[in-house]
Amino acid sequence: MRNEYAGISASLKYLFLALCGLTAATALAAPQQSKGYIMGPGDSVRISVYQNPDMQTETRISEMGSVTFPLIGPVEIGGLTPAQAEIRIAALLKAGGYVPKAQVTVLVTLFRSRQVSVLGQVNRPGRYAIEEPSVRLTDVLAIAGGIAQVGAESVTVIRAGESEQRIEIDLVELFDAPVQAKNIEIGNGDTVFVPRVPVFYIYGEVQRPGAYRLERRMTVMQAISMASGLTPRGSEKGLRISRRASNGATKSIVVGLEDMLLQNDVVYVKESLF
Repeated sequence: MRNEYAGISASLKYLFLALCGLTAATALAAPQQSKGYIMGPGDSVRISVYQNPDMQTETRISEMGSVTFPLIGPVEIGGLTPAQAEIRIAALLKAGGYVPKAQVTVLVTLFRSRQVSVLGQVNRPGRYAIEEPSVRLTDVLAIAGGIAQVGAESVTVIRAGESEQRIEIDLVELFDAPVQAKNIEIGNGDTVFVPRVPVFYIYGEVQRPGAYRLERRMTVMQAISMASGLTPRGSEKGLRISRRASNGATKSIVVGLEDMLLQNDVVYVKESLF
């Protein structure tokens, strides 16, 4: 096989480029931290008070959702945005008579409380922090570098929670205007899995036998074309497919040029008798 699954579909090429574009946009936006981010346990923050450098504090939000700040002690900021935390700390400093008109800045330096896993055929699989108040499927795929060359055109989103929920999403349809609703929001603890592309195999009297990407509604004729056509000895008659049933058994089927292929089908092209 000359390369891994010849014949990348035009739709997936488009999808891959689109997600790469989203990756660039995400990278550009990253330095501008969103004030709408909901902080939680595990996040690290830097808190400063204008003209009071001795109060600057870098700390981690505890499992109880609080941090310890000079003069005022424990402050609950878990579940708040940085902007809301600034208001709360300023109010406590004023109420204690420490800094009457405090200008407080809260900056999240490390995002750990909200994370999502991206696995399978993406360019940078791993666990990523959710740094924005709301992220959608395309955002998460972009952060992971987009779909890899051997990635499928569908993904599975596994929802975190007491009962596991699996959502199958067609990535090609995702970019059609009427179904933008399928670009679902990804939450803390969710897993996005991109499977390997479905393939078929073809051998016998074709120019380039091997494994190929299975396109949607692909026919036997298209499969032969993808393998660069028949050899001079090849015949379009007596074409057979070896297909695995749901119970694991393999059966041989006589097919015609217009019959559809399924994932993992093995097409055999016989030699002409004449």
